[in-house]
Amino acid sequence: MEFVIVTGMSGAGKTSALHVLEDLGYYCVDNIPSSLLSTLYKLCSKTLDEMMKKVAVVVDVRGNGNYKEMNSQIEDFKNAHSSVKILFLDAKTDQIIVRYKETRRKHPLADRLKDGSVSEAVELEKALVLPVRRISDYTIDTTYMSNKQLRERVTSMFMGDPTKGITLTFMSFGFKYGIPLEADVIIDVRCLPNPFYIPELKHKTGLDKEVRDYVMNSENTREFLSRMISLLDFSVPLYSKEGKSELVVGIGCTGGKHRSVTLARRLDNHFQELGYRCVLQHRDVSKN
Repeated sequence: MEFVIVTGMSGAGKTSALHVLEDLGYYCVDNIPSSLLSTLYKLCSKTLDEMMKKVAVVVDVRGNGNYKEMNSQIEDFKNAHSSVKILFLDAKTDQIIVRYKETRRKHPLADRLKDGSVSEAVELEKALVLPVRRISDYTIDTTYMSNKQLRERVTSMFMGDPTKGITLTFMSFGFKYGIPLEADVIIDVRCLPNPFYIPELKHKTGLDKEVRDYVMNSENTREFLSRMISLLDFSVPLYSKEGKSELVVGIGCTGGKHRSVTLARRLDNHFQELGYRCVLQHRDVSKN
């Protein structure tokens, strides 16, 4: 049985992620108290209904008043069942505040604070859910993500069986938009030839063959890529041996359009050929 706990920050996209999992055939429950996790697991494991063999639930501060107990129950539940995976949704504080202002919804922790400040509620929640974040198998930072990108990321993660092997996520990004918080490894490729300064390539991206050819035409780029692959060929099996479910490799250039996209594609191709389950995401390729 597959059992996914979706948790994390309010306003980070947990409900959207749950909808994606539902579309992938998971039986989904939103806002379940952590005290009921074991009961639900037992019911689903015993039923003959095949639709209940893939389960995804949202557990967060809304349905749990004792947060220390919530964290402890989630950790104990995960340790007791090898098929349980945790997907943690996160976002930067300022972006979560913007989302709450746009929707005019009240933060679930606002009533617990004297002035009901959204910013204070967000910071409080970050501290409360930190223990669960540390034991999560998958982490997605939705700060700069569109709904389409979130759907693609979750779909890529769980389209197959998330209980089997490590998932490698190669994420191109632009340093000017910030480092992806969920990245385990950051590779800076700003030292490589930049197509931005070539007039006919400036408005293209690493999704275009002309840009990829320009970037890879450099001997330094080819040597850089070779060394990156050697490092990851050596380290990925070590991460897998340690039981890590997902390794997020961030490849960054200045704007996230040319060099980082090109190198992320190369890494994705290499590890797919080796038989790894890979996710390729270009976080900032569409930004102006």
